[in-house]
Amino acid sequence: MPFAELTDARLHYELTGAGGAPTLVLSNSLGSNFRMWEPQIAELSRHFQVLRYDTRGHGQSSIPEGQYTVEQLGRDVLGLLDQLRLDRVHFCGLSMGGSTGMWLALNAPQRLRKLVLCNTAAKIGTPEIWNPRMELVRSGGVKAISSGVLSRWLSASFRAKTPDVAARVLDMLESTDTAGYLANCAAIRDFDARQSVGSIRVPALVIAGTHDVSTTAADGRYLAEQIPGARYVELDAAHLSNIEQGALFTAAVRDFLLG
Repeated sequence: MPFAELTDARLHYELTGAGGAPTLVLSNSLGSNFRMWEPQIAELSRHFQVLRYDTRGHGQSSIPEGQYTVEQLGRDVLGLLDQLRLDRVHFCGLSMGGSTGMWLALNAPQRLRKLVLCNTAAKIGTPEIWNPRMELVRSGGVKAISSGVLSRWLSASFRAKTPDVAARVLDMLESTDTAGYLANCAAIRDFDARQSVGSIRVPALVIAGTHDVSTTAADGRYLAEQIPGARYVELDAAHLSNIEQGALFTAAVRDFLLG
């Protein structure tokens, strides 16, 4: 699969779907890679040219040293679009990917057609949550927190009904590089768009999960209320709503982008 050589990172990406159609960028959550979007690819590729990429520090992308910022993650997207000669795109990001989407909408709105913010928040967690988690990962690797993360990512009922899916998601999480995970934790910890998100003027859809304890439905409603004209969809799911409610999630994204 191809790679894009940016100023200080090497991004692994995949471009599939309808040639000549508008491009839809999919941005992954912390502790995952672009395989998390598999439930969406078949349907969305019928209508869009779909660009998936591994955020720096994840998957097959490089792991630059130091702590990252959401601004860096956003500039990585702009660099990738420039290399692929893509001017304006739709952008859909989940959790950390949603933070990236907010930065893009606030700092490079001319590059976005429509924005989908999924299971995310203007401010995700607090330093009192992130710093102890980072210490656990620093001492024991991502496996030290993986069971707890999985229980927040997917509801207990979904894990019981689809243990094979849960196992694949767990494997994806545990394969995340420790340094890359920590560097991106810092980016999320330090990002706060609560005072600026109301300035977003890109047409937006917010998707939340009723059972999401990491980025709650209340967080999603706040985004939808702050962003002028934003639509709001709530799914019967935990944090990875695109996996737990794949068909409904895909339909919501498709219909919004085509509408």
